[in-house]
Amino acid sequence: MIEPYAPAPPGAPPVRTGSARTGPARLPVRPGTGRFLVLVCGFVCAACGLVYELELVAFASYLIGDPVTQASVVLSVMVFAMGIGSLGAKRLRRRAATGFGAVESALALTGGCSAMVLYAVFAWTAGWGGAWAYGPRCLLVTFALAIGLLIGAEVPLLMELIQRIRRQDAGGAVADLFAADYVGALVGGLAFPFLLLPFLGQLTGALLTGTVNVVAGGALVLGLFRRDLTRRARWTLLLTTLAVLGVLGSAAALADDFERAARHAVYGDDVRVAVRTGVQEVVLAGGTHGRPLGLFLDGRLRVGGPDGRRYPEALVAPALAGPHPRVLVLGGGDGLAVREVLRHRGVRRVDVVERDPGLVRLARRDPGLSAANGHAFADPRVRVATADALAWLRTVRAPAYDVVVSDLPGPGTADGTKLYSREFYGLVRRALTAHGRLVVHAGPVTGRPRAFWTVAATLRTAGFAVSPYRVPGPGSGSPAGAGRAPGDWGFLLAAPGRDAPPLRLGAPRPRTLTRADLAADARAAERTRIDGLRASTLARPRY
Repeated sequence: MIEPYAPAPPGAPPVRTGSARTGPARLPVRPGTGRFLVLVCGFVCAACGLVYELELVAFASYLIGDPVTQASVVLSVMVFAMGIGSLGAKRLRRRAATGFGAVESALALTGGCSAMVLYAVFAWTAGWGGAWAYGPRCLLVTFALAIGLLIGAEVPLLMELIQRIRRQDAGGAVADLFAADYVGALVGGLAFPFLLLPFLGQLTGALLTGTVNVVAGGALVLGLFRRDLTRRARWTLLLTTLAVLGVLGSAAALADDFERAARHAVYGDDVRVAVRTGVQEVVLAGGTHGRPLGLFLDGRLRVGGPDGRRYPEALVAPALAGPHPRVLVLGGGDGLAVREVLRHRGVRRVDVVERDPGLVRLARRDPGLSAANGHAFADPRVRVATADALAWLRTVRAPAYDVVVSDLPGPGTADGTKLYSREFYGLVRRALTAHGRLVVHAGPVTGRPRAFWTVAATLRTAGFAVSPYRVPGPGSGSPAGAGRAPGDWGFLLAAPGRDAPPLRLGAPRPRTLTRADLAADARAAERTRIDGLRASTLARPRY
C-alpha cells in the first residue's frame, strides 16, 4: 500500500514547479467523481487509439495489398512504439496533466489526419516510380510509429493522474485503468467496421475519431485539473486544442472534395461510380459514350481499358472446350465471365456464387457495366447466390457441375488463404463430375511466380492435374491502371486425375485469343516454373 500524501501546513500554498504539484490534485468535484472521469477519459482514448490502428491496417491493405503482411507490420511497429512511449512518459510524470493534454492533442492530430495524408501520398506519388514507389509504405510505418509512441504514453500519465486524485494500492489502480482501457478498445474495434467505415468512410471516420480524442483529453485536463496548471499552461493547452479542432474540422469540411480529387488522380478523369458496398470499394471508370470501361475492386484494376475482353475470354474459353451443360462461376459478380460462358452453345445452367451483392447490383443496373457483360444476369439460365464460396461449396454433396470457373481476385488478397487452399480445391473436386474441368485465376505469373506455382502445387495435392497458361495484362493500357494493373494474368486449367487437360479452344472462337496465342501463352508460363513448392492449406497458408 502506498502511503497517502502528508497534508500541507495550514495556510501554506501548494508547491509548484511549472505546472507540477507535489500534493494531491485540487479538483472542482469530489475525488470519487474525479476518479470516474479519468477512467471515462481512458475509455474514450483507448477506443480512439484502436480505431487509429484499424484504420492504418485497412488503408495499408487497400492501398498496398498483401493484408496479412501489412497488418503484421502495422501492429508490430505500433506495439513496439507503445513500449517506447510508456518509457518516455516517465519524464512527464511531474507534469502529468499538462503532458497528457499535449499527448492527446498530438495523437488526435496525427491519427485523425493519417488517413488523408496516406491517401494523398498514394494518389499523387504512386505512379512516379523509383524510390517514390516506397513512399506509402515508409509513411505507413512512420504513422504507426508516431501513433504507437503517443498511445503508449497515455496509460502512465493517466495512472499518475488517478494517483494524484486519491492514492491507492498500485494493483487496484492498474486493474481499474486497464479495465477501462480494454473495454474502450472493444468499443473502438466494433465501431470501426460497423459504424465509422460504412457510414462515414475512412477519411471522415478518422477525422471524427481525432475530434473525439482531443475533446476528451482537453476536457479532462482543462476541466478537472485546471487548478494544477499555471495560467500560461492553461492558455497554451486551450489554444493548442482549438487549433487541432480547427485543423480537423477544416479537413472534414474539405474531405469530399479531397476524396474526389484523389480518386481522379488514382483512377483517371472518367470515374462515374465509386461506392463502398460493405464488402469492398467498387469504382467504375468510363464505360459510356465510347470510353473503355475500367472496373476497380479495392483500388486494383480488375478489368479495364481496351483489353477488357481479354481476361474473361482467356479464363473461360479453354475450360468450356468440352462438355459444359452445367457451369459454376465462383466470384464473377461483374458478369463478364458469365457473359463468356453464355456465348457457348449447350450451356443449360450457370450458378454464380458471389459474396458481394452490391457488385451484382451494379452489374445488373449500371449502364456501362451491364452493357459490358451483355446483361448476363437477365438470362433465365443464370442463378446468383450471395455467399462465401468456401461455405457454399460445403453444401454441395454430389457431383453437380461439368465446369467450375474460379473468377476470384488472386492468392495475394485477403481471401487468398482459404479460396486458394487445398481444402477449398477438395470441395471443388467433390462438386465436379468425373470428366469435369476447373479453371483458376492464379494471379500474375511474372509478378508473383512463386504464388502462381504454389496454386498449381495445391491443386495437384487436391487430386487435380494442371495445365498452366498466361495472357498479357492491361499494364498501363488504361490511364488509371499504372501501378495496379497486372503485367499478365496467370491461369491454371485443371481436371481430376493424373492427366493434364489439353489446352484448346472450342466454339465460338474468342475474339482476343487464338490457338497459336494459347500455345505461346502456355510456353511462357512454363518458363517461369518453380518446382518443389508446398501446398497451401487453411492452417498453413503459403501465399
